[in-house]
Amino acid sequence: MSASLSILVCLLFSFGGSTNSLRNFRTDFLEEWPTPGTGPHFDIVMPSNFTGLVGQTVHLVCKVKNLGNRTVSWIRHRDIHLLTVGRYTYTSDQRFEALHSPHSEEWTLRIKYPQRKDSGTYECQISTTPPIGHPVYLTVVEPVTIIVGAPDLFVNKGSTINLTCLVKYAPEPPPMMVWSHNSEEINFDSPRGGISLVTEKGPETTSRLMIQKAMPSDSGKYTCGPSNANPSTIRVHVVNEEHPAAMHHGEGRTSYHRENPMCFIILIITIMFI
Repeated sequence: MSASLSILVCLLFSFGGSTNSLRNFRTDFLEEWPTPGTGPHFDIVMPSNFTGLVGQTVHLVCKVKNLGNRTVSWIRHRDIHLLTVGRYTYTSDQRFEALHSPHSEEWTLRIKYPQRKDSGTYECQISTTPPIGHPVYLTVVEPVTIIVGAPDLFVNKGSTINLTCLVKYAPEPPPMMVWSHNSEEINFDSPRGGISLVTEKGPETTSRLMIQKAMPSDSGKYTCGPSNANPSTIRVHVVNEEHPAAMHHGEGRTSYHRENPMCFIILIITIMFI
């Protein structure tokens, strides 16, 4: 019982008779006192983190119980911009739209053609006094295609060229994965032979291109082109084993190991004069 309520009970006891006053107080006042949890409140079971894809419509949803005659608004935290009130949109950016079905507890902010800059916090707010809000966070990502080891890969003549292409953040696994060599689509049934492709589809799709018994004609630019994401390229260099080897380090850097006879001569002269 709060302090103000305790004081009120004490006054009733002092000035109105204990039994009758307490009965009247309980009947006239306590029965009108709102029961905790019956006012407007958010369904906290609903998700508060959303992920959208660049160019693909995204829906931010909040669920409000016991709304009564209150209204629900959506506010963008980045610039404290009022986006929607009820079923009405209050922004000139036509990509934003309020969605709500009659008698439904769900209030939705629809964002068409989202961009990376739309990432951030949005708040679903109930018009109580003071207002209460439920923040959600939107992350807008763009499909990414990566060939491991790009931009350059050095392999020895006669070894196996092994290229791995990763596709991340795609709206769905790519229906097709097209590999090309020097802008020409690779023909797996070509007379050259020894070319194979293994693709594993999922939240992160992996496509592995293997070319056995590499020859100088296999050098050049290889492109991995998912049907629903941007392509990625890598340049392959097939070198002769008898030539100085170029070692690949995985981050696109290369280092060359060469034997320098002058270094050996200088070392011998230095030892003689010590």
